[in-house]
Amino acid sequence: MITYYKNDDGLIQTENCENNCWIDVVCPTKEETKFLLKELQIPDDFYNDIDDIDERPRIEIENGWTLIILRIPFKSNDAKLPFNTAPLGLMFKDDVFVSLCFHQTDIISDFVFYTQRKKIAINNHFDLVLKLLLSSSIWFLKHLKKINQRIKLAEDNLEQSIKNEELQALLQIEKCLVFFITSLKGNDVLFRRIRNLKIHKDTFDPELLEDVEIELRQAEETTNIYSNILTGMMDAYASVISNNLNVIMKRLTSISIILMIPTVVASLYGMNVPNNFENTPFGFWIVLLISLLISVFGVFLFKKKNLF
Repeated sequence: MITYYKNDDGLIQTENCENNCWIDVVCPTKEETKFLLKELQIPDDFYNDIDDIDERPRIEIENGWTLIILRIPFKSNDAKLPFNTAPLGLMFKDDVFVSLCFHQTDIISDFVFYTQRKKIAINNHFDLVLKLLLSSSIWFLKHLKKINQRIKLAEDNLEQSIKNEELQALLQIEKCLVFFITSLKGNDVLFRRIRNLKIHKDTFDPELLEDVEIELRQAEETTNIYSNILTGMMDAYASVISNNLNVIMKRLTSISIILMIPTVVASLYGMNVPNNFENTPFGFWIVLLISLLISVFGVFLFKKKNLF
C-alpha cells in the first residue's frame, strides 16, 4: 500500500505524488515494487536489505540515494513471539523521500496524526528521519508497558502453579526483550552516526537531538531493567513450581499412609485364624473402631508435624 503525504503544518495525506512529498510504502504489491524500482529508481540492494527481517540499523549512500534503516517494534500475530521488531527503510534523494516497511505497524499513522495535532512542520529529510526515530523510541516504551502487564499476569498465575505453561509465557516475553534490546542498541548507534554527520551537523535541531537521545536512553534502560527482573523471576519461580510439586507429593504421601492404617488392621483381623473377635457379634464394629482411632491419631500426629 502506498500513501502520499505533504508537509503543511503537519503531514497531510494527498491522492497523488507531489513535489517534496513523503511516499510511505507498507507491504508493497508487485505493481508498487515496480513503481519503486523502475520509476523512482531505488537501488535493488536497498529494497532487498529492507525486506530482510534481520537487517541491522545503518546508513548507506548509493547512486545519490541515501538509505537509513532503523528498527521499529510491532505487535506480532505469532503466539510464541507476541512482540517483535522489523526494519523500517528511509530512502531519499533530492526532493523524493520514501519509507518502506514489510510489516504492518501503527507507528506511521500515529506519527502522522501527531504532526497534524501538534502542527509540526518537517524542515528537511534528516529532520523527518530524526522525528521517526523519536517516534519509534516512544513506541518501544508503549510496547514495554504491555510486556510489563504480561509479566505481572504470569507472575500471579505462577504463585499457585505446578505447570510449565506460565514459565514458557515468561520465556516468550524474555525473547521479545532480547529483540528489543538488540534493536534499541542498533538505533542508538545509528543515531550517533547521524548526529555526527559533518555535512548536516549544523542543520540539526538541538532540542530534537536531545529528545531523541533521552527517549532512546529511556527505552534502552527500561528494557534492560525488565530483562533483568524477568531473568531473576524465572529462576525464582522455577524453584516455586518445584516446591509446589513437592508440597503436593508430601500431602499425597501422607494421605496414602493414613489410608494404609485401616487396610493393615482389616488385613490382620481378616485372616482365617483365631483373633478373639470371631465369636463376638460386635467384632466388625470393634475392628472398625480400632482402625478409626488409629487413623485419627495418625492424622493428628501428621498435623502436628506439619505433614498435611
